[in-house]
Amino acid sequence: MWQKIGHLVQQPGGFKAFIPEAFPPAQVISLTPQIEIKLGGAMRLIGKLDGISQLLPDKDFFLLMFVRKEATSSSQIEGTQATLIDAIEADMRPDFAKDGDVEDIIYYIRALNHGLEAFKTIPLSVRMIQEIHEKLMKGARSSQFSPPGEFRLSQNWVGGTMPSNALFVPPPPGDVLHKAIADLEKFIHDDSNIPPLIKAALLHVQFETIHPFTDGNGRTGRLLITLFLWQEKLLELPLLYLSEFFKKHQKRYYEHLQAYRNTPPSIEPWLNFFLDGVIETAHSAIQIAGDVNTLRETDFAKVHQLGKIAAPTAVEVLRNLYRQPIIDVNSIQKWTKMTTRAGAQKVIDRLIKLNILVQRDPKKTYRRSYEYRSYLKLFQQERG
Repeated sequence: MWQKIGHLVQQPGGFKAFIPEAFPPAQVISLTPQIEIKLGGAMRLIGKLDGISQLLPDKDFFLLMFVRKEATSSSQIEGTQATLIDAIEADMRPDFAKDGDVEDIIYYIRALNHGLEAFKTIPLSVRMIQEIHEKLMKGARSSQFSPPGEFRLSQNWVGGTMPSNALFVPPPPGDVLHKAIADLEKFIHDDSNIPPLIKAALLHVQFETIHPFTDGNGRTGRLLITLFLWQEKLLELPLLYLSEFFKKHQKRYYEHLQAYRNTPPSIEPWLNFFLDGVIETAHSAIQIAGDVNTLRETDFAKVHQLGKIAAPTAVEVLRNLYRQPIIDVNSIQKWTKMTTRAGAQKVIDRLIKLNILVQRDPKKTYRRSYEYRSYLKLFQQERG
């Protein structure tokens, strides 16, 4: 493994900042047998996930739920209190989306979607990193302190109240920072024989070490994992999201990021941790995909029994529930083009009787909302 990632240099402000070495270091990275075995297991699970995801009808709906889940977990790592349910409900209620914590999740989804769309015209690059940061931070609560899409012009730090008592002080702004980012871009596109999963792990930890933005570095760095792996075509759909694993093991996640900056750098423990995350996350996604397929078969069989008149409308609603599993009467009217609220409510009542929809608050008689609870639970339960 590499012997040195960087070193501390005294700064005029009375603190030491981390100055990265040229990246990647000149030494060839060698993987231990343990890492090789774990890497092989992770790749097999990714292949299995790719295969099962191709069998899903309405794959984009399935992907949307994973994107929401990733956005929620990544934002929660940074202290956001909003939940997956909040993120879904925001699509139904635009006023609810203005809540600050919910906005964090919405902006993350916006940034990820922009990155995936940007691949049509540009590869993963410094330019794309700046663009996704802009989408992540523009209009966000902290954007007044972190210019969206712009590399920082001031010193930041991790932990503590100031650089002098911080846990870690990233490179100072200016030439050092820009060289570190340029090296990272070269690493993304070099033709080395480093396996994509290992490269993704190193890309993330090096980005977090550089910390190029005033704020939003953690979320941007976790977005890079997904975008890089999709660029490398490990999956047909971008379904591998590690933020839930990082959140579950948040203390270890931060410890591994910090240990990477030691001399010599603690790389193997980080790679082990990262591959554990890939294995657990891929296994969880495979289970969810299989459970979704089973649920679809069961519930579509139910609605087909409603008869020739009621079944087609119920089928259309059920299909849309996989995209938007929290709904109200307005949602049904929009999906079915029904002109009356009474007609839309009748569809909801039928789905309640079939144990597909559940009224969220049984006490409410006005502005009632409903959820596809059995489907939501598949994404809420902890697996691994």
